[in-house]
Amino acid sequence: MMSCKNFHTTGGTVNMKDPERTHAGDAFAEFAITALRLAGPLTQAGDALAKPSGQTSARWQVLAAANHAPMSVADAARALGLARQGVQRIADLLEAEGLIAYRDNPTHQRAKLMVLTAAGETALREIKVRQAAWADRLGAELGERRLRQASALMAEIIEVLKERSSPEDPAP
Repeated sequence: MMSCKNFHTTGGTVNMKDPERTHAGDAFAEFAITALRLAGPLTQAGDALAKPSGQTSARWQVLAAANHAPMSVADAARALGLARQGVQRIADLLEAEGLIAYRDNPTHQRAKLMVLTAAGETALREIKVRQAAWADRLGAELGERRLRQASALMAEIIEVLKERSSPEDPAP
């Protein structure tokens, strides 16, 4: 497991000291590292699922967001937990390829709504078919109960982290 280093200065010299954590703190740090490591293989799998339809994981996410409901790029970015600028770049590419279209937004003049075109619906449907078979295989292998427990824990951690103003906040 990786550990963080604290730098303490005394008399102009720098002393590095490993921080001390509780067992629960060690467990959370290990969980966080594992969750971050999971992103890579999930992105690779998503890219492989999307590639036959000429897409990537990132493009698939934006297509799925636009399919969920007509929404602005900013709304999609918030929903996906991504930077608005990155989602805008992808949405513009998808629009140039005829997979999404921008429509007027009745609640905001400048923030257009993304909607899937027929070609976008086809591409997304193809990806969903491949993803369903993949998810069914992994779900059977790992077990529904365990996966639902892991998902619930991750959702709880996301909410706790959102409530904290910063990682420096040591308050329990």
